[in-house]
Amino acid sequence: MNAVIHPESAPAFEIVGGDAGGGLLLLCDHAQASIPKEFDNLGLPARELGRHIAYDIGAEAVTRVLAAEFGAPAVMSRFSRLLIDPNRGTDDPTLVMRIADGAIVPGNARIDAAGIAARIARFYAPYDDAITRTITTMQASGRNPAILSMHSYTPAMKGIARPWEITVIWDFDPRLNRALLAALRAEHDLIVGENEPYQGGYAGDTIDRHCLRRGLAHALVEIRQDLIDTPDKAGFWGRRLARILRPVLADPTLAEIRHYGAHPAF
Repeated sequence: MNAVIHPESAPAFEIVGGDAGGGLLLLCDHAQASIPKEFDNLGLPARELGRHIAYDIGAEAVTRVLAAEFGAPAVMSRFSRLLIDPNRGTDDPTLVMRIADGAIVPGNARIDAAGIAARIARFYAPYDDAITRTITTMQASGRNPAILSMHSYTPAMKGIARPWEITVIWDFDPRLNRALLAALRAEHDLIVGENEPYQGGYAGDTIDRHCLRRGLAHALVEIRQDLIDTPDKAGFWGRRLARILRPVLADPTLAEIRHYGAHPAF
């Protein structure tokens, strides 16, 4: 019988329990807009925390549906990306955003190295460690997991429409990425993007730290936010994506360790 990863939560992360030997791990780096009370919303009006600058709208809900569909573990953040972005390397200049899509973030404007280090210790590192521990547990079950990282993007940016409904962002390892792209395009009614509206990967990002450096198959999926901004819509997309993924994940090569390349050490 395969080991089971039990549910676990902490201020910085939540682990949804699932089958450690099932071959799939879900991640959601920007799941919530939560900011502890003592940060006073970083000086922002409350309405700003409902925008994409604070979290990936709909991504948490889709991740939960996928976790339920596959019985798979999921690791999700429980803090706003405005505090610190766990999908960046610790030396990335966008790790703590002082201006986010035109919004000045007063609580970040004068943050110094010590302040950033404190946020790394309180938020970034516990979430990162939770991913590491989950991968280690899954590998100990005898099967290397494929990793699916869930994100979302705005329908438009700076007045430019984004027509894609779902996209796959990648750079080095083609296994899951190309297979998933082919399966999505085979649906015929979807507008599918590849490395849109973003290019694949940042040195030190979540995929780099946890997938490329370990040689684990992976994909980063982005869904347009207006398609998943309610529970019903997120449920529809989660179930649809699960159906598309099932035959793709059956490929045994996804469990192999393969080092295609990686970003320079950070």
